[in-house]
Amino acid sequence: MPVHLSGTIVTCAAGLALFLSAIGLYGVLAFSVNRRSREIGIRMALGALPASVWRLVLKQGMALALSGAVLGLLMSFALTRSLASWLYGVPPYDVATYVFASLSLFAVTSLACYLPARRATQIDPLAALRHE
Repeated sequence: MPVHLSGTIVTCAAGLALFLSAIGLYGVLAFSVNRRSREIGIRMALGALPASVWRLVLKQGMALALSGAVLGLLMSFALTRSLASWLYGVPPYDVATYVFASLSLFAVTSLACYLPARRATQIDPLAALRHE
């Protein structure tokens, strides 16, 4: 198989994996905001600012991304020796590649957190308290 074709296939697979992780993270955060709407409504009724609710949701999403990044980096360091023959033009422990992958994961995470965080800041405290 030509090197360019295998590189394209791996790049497409990595992009698809990043897209699927963003969808999964969005789903988890949207579900969490939906389940915690009463709590968020109480926080806002007691005077919490929308910025603090935004930070609450963003912190939860970034904690998930951080744990995924740490686990992924540990696994990649463990598997680098066995996958070193597949690398073309990149050293096995290329710091720039690891940094770029981690930063792209955090950028996608912040985008995935945007809609649930915005929805959390728009919760009406009275409607959330009347819900149950």
